[in-house]
Amino acid sequence: MERRKFLTTASLGAAAGAGLLLSGCGKKEEAQTAAPAAPAVVTGGETIRWRLASSFPKSLDTIYGAAETFSAKVKELSGGKFEISIHPGGELVPPFGVLDAVQQGTVECAHTAPYYFFGKDESFAMDCTIPFGLNSRQTTAWMFQGNGLKLLRELYAQYNIVNFPMGNTGAQMGGWYRKEIKSLADMNGLKMRIGGFGGRILAGIGGVPQNIPAGEIYQSLEKGTIDATEWIGPYDDQKLGLNKVAGYYAYPAWWEGGPQLTLYVSDKAYNSLSAEYKAIIECASAFAHVDMQAKYDARNPTALKELVASGTKLFRLPKDVMDAAFKYSQEHYAELSEKNPNWKKIYADYEVFRREQHQWFRFAEAGFDSYMQAQKL
Repeated sequence: MERRKFLTTASLGAAAGAGLLLSGCGKKEEAQTAAPAAPAVVTGGETIRWRLASSFPKSLDTIYGAAETFSAKVKELSGGKFEISIHPGGELVPPFGVLDAVQQGTVECAHTAPYYFFGKDESFAMDCTIPFGLNSRQTTAWMFQGNGLKLLRELYAQYNIVNFPMGNTGAQMGGWYRKEIKSLADMNGLKMRIGGFGGRILAGIGGVPQNIPAGEIYQSLEKGTIDATEWIGPYDDQKLGLNKVAGYYAYPAWWEGGPQLTLYVSDKAYNSLSAEYKAIIECASAFAHVDMQAKYDARNPTALKELVASGTKLFRLPKDVMDAAFKYSQEHYAELSEKNPNWKKIYADYEVFRREQHQWFRFAEAGFDSYMQAQKL
């Protein structure tokens, strides 16, 4: 098959596949110096070389690994003519410096959780997740078949960035605690490491959010600097050893029902590519998007069994905690719609899509799942 035709077909197929499937980090760090990205070579048959700055440590093979999957697929589809080197958080720029680095052209692209940048504009959170938002499949549907990608592309144009969905963890766990949370009163004054936009809602129900990068979570919990922490789910949490410093594991994470990761590409670098190479970016990011969710779904069950076997005590977050967080989040979203035009425009569409999705999911998906989960398999 002629390669250009293949790439176009593959790109559309991967995006369609992503429609079938579908964590907080750190403290503010001093910017590190990185050499400006070299202009991409797009003609003459020479190899294009880009750099991708990740917000994640290399040790987390699922979330960091999505960028590696993307890079490998780009190289494969280009016949080795398009290479993207992957750099963990802090190697080229700090984990939370990747948006600025892409915007300023320091690197050509980055892989990150957009809600890290809600301080610039709360609307970034909707490109990842917001408390009581869409689940992973619903997020993909909104992005690829709803207005999500269109609306967010308009937002990112203000930052000289072209965005592509690239991964989802699925619904996350509700964090690690030194003692079980039995009521809303137990949240009062609780110092909890929580990433992104969820910390704002936690503060609204009495908690004290802490912004700590993945590599420092264990030590902070061990030393008592924090009382609780959340990261992602069993597979990654076990890698970080969080069960060794906190014995109680909650579910679900009301703040992260389906957090999406995103590929940021400098618009200047992207626009310098041929139509064929743009199709490669679209196809490879969609492939990595599906692959990342599949890895979490495949690996979390075994990890959770191992955690429980080692003594971890599971508990469901109390209803009064969930209700208080839900009420405060909806009030906060209404306030944001009054003062942030970007939020108002995007959230108006998001809110309608969420309502319709949950009206549908309660019948087929939830109906089937609830029956199957009650069976002895």
